[in-house]
Amino acid sequence: MAKIFQTVAVVGKLDGVGVSEPLAVLQACLAHRGIRVHMDERTAALAATAPDMVAPVERVFDGADLAIALGGDGTLLGMARKVADANVPLVGINLGTLGFLTDIPADATESMLGAMLDGAYTTESRLLLNGAIMREGKVVFSTVALNDVVVCRGAMGSMIEFAVEVNGEFVYSLRADGLIVSTPTGSTAYALSSGGPILHPSLPAISLVPISPHTLSNRPVAIPSSSEVRIRLIRGQDARVNFDVQSYFDPETDDVVVVRGHPNPLTLLHPIGHSYYAMLRSKLHWAERNS
Repeated sequence: MAKIFQTVAVVGKLDGVGVSEPLAVLQACLAHRGIRVHMDERTAALAATAPDMVAPVERVFDGADLAIALGGDGTLLGMARKVADANVPLVGINLGTLGFLTDIPADATESMLGAMLDGAYTTESRLLLNGAIMREGKVVFSTVALNDVVVCRGAMGSMIEFAVEVNGEFVYSLRADGLIVSTPTGSTAYALSSGGPILHPSLPAISLVPISPHTLSNRPVAIPSSSEVRIRLIRGQDARVNFDVQSYFDPETDDVVVVRGHPNPLTLLHPIGHSYYAMLRSKLHWAERNS
């Protein structure tokens, strides 16, 4: 049988705790199918056998036709920004707790991932966000996020004030602890805990979710994913902008945070039979159907 995947890039979670044993199982699963393996330097140091290529994490996806995140959702979030532009699909083996994004339990690597490597999988596109900080008309910081771009107060504890525009049209000024600009993927993360709606991953939408707004009539708003959101910081000397809680930037007054959809979506692979609603029931502890 022809190989579905020729080369797989494997990246383990940053702290490396609990990675070695599931990594050995994963390597055996890949070796059984004659698949070449790339690893970043940190993951390779935990490997039972040497991979075919070791590279910095920025280059580990070069030449790969599949990427595997070995960790929790944070590990997958960190990889998502890199693999989307490389047009490499991504799948996650869950070593964390919730695992909204990492479908495969570590103890099911051989059965579930093995079937996927043999071609039994479904694909799903996920929206990414481009986030940039503008200062006096120039970009001073930019990156990509899968979950959200969050403008929030820092350690000082005082509210921040900002003005929000969508596609050049003024929406509102807001005093709050912050504002979350969330993708459908991020709608089950920080946005959910701040009262935002759960958006199905297939929806071409972005949600704007205030964090503890001073005016209680400020409610979450869902807008088209083609929109450009501009958030101008009016007041907030201790404000911070974070991107998936992976990258941070400390803005100054009158800086503008610009958020728009990223041109390249992320492709996630799921096992056959994967259900978004079943995942929500499991992770959010919703009631099962009465028999």
